[in-house]
Formats: sequence, structure tokens, C-alpha cells
Amino acid sequence: MRQDRVEARPDVLIFTTDALAAPLEVVGPVAARVYVRASVEHTDVVVRLCDVDARGRSVNVCDGIRRILPSQVAADNQGVRGVEVDLWPTGHRFDRGHRIRVQVASAAFPRFARNPNTGEPPATATRLVPTDQEVFHDPSHPSHILLPTLAGP
Repeated sequence: MRQDRVEARPDVLIFTTDALAAPLEVVGPVAARVYVRASVEHTDVVVRLCDVDARGRSVNVCDGIRRILPSQVAADNQGVRGVEVDLWPTGHRFDRGHRIRVQVASAAFPRFARNPNTGEPPATATRLVPTDQEVFHDPSHPSHILLPTLAGP
């Protein structure tokens, strides 16, 4: 699915590689570790892997979501949580000249169920609370995605 409208949103963080000098085949389970600090304790982290062609058209390859529950994902003394996100396994070839793109967001409705960010069950929640999230990617908080690759010929 094309990602133009999603990637134009101000609440979606995007990381894009340079154009690939050679094809890259990604086969197997994709995972990410994202370090976040949120303004609420109950929130989601969504990670999406995309393929950007030479014309700049971005399409999703796979994605995943992790619902943060304070009892399951502890925060450090500065409120930062290291969140593991399992994306769907994939078998995808990024062609030469294409770029790899990673999106990070706190929601992907209607792809994934909404999170009221209150701790209430999503299906019966009566109140929705917005959240602000900071994503860290520094030496102390090395947010990253793991791509299982095949060696080329």
C-alpha cells in the first residue's frame, strides 16, 4: 500500500537510507527496538518498514505494533522505555537504487485498533487522551530495526 498520505503526517517519524548500491533481500522475522518517552503511561509504538523506489514512491513491506503497558515495559529514571516491536515476517527484495524507509508512530488506525491512552479497554473506552512521544536514537538509546538479510551472489 502506498504511504504518501501517512508519511505526510506530522506525527509520523521517518528514517530513510541512501539509495542502495546493490539489491538487498530481506527474508524472515523483522523486529525493532525503539526507545521512547511518552506523556502518558499507556500508549502504542508502531513501526513500519517501507520500500522507496527511484521515483520516491513509498510502499509498506511489513509493520508491527506494541501496546505499552506500564506493568510490562519499565521506564528508566528519565521515563524512557526500550520497546521491542515485532513486525510481520517478510520476504522482500529492495532493488538497486531503492531506499529503505522506517516509519515510527504512536498509532496506525484503522490498520491497528485505536488506543485510548488511558488504560481502559479499547472497545469500551469513553475517553481518548492524546499523547506526545519522544523517540531517542543516541548512543545511550540506540533505536534500531533488525533486518534478516540473505547474502548476495
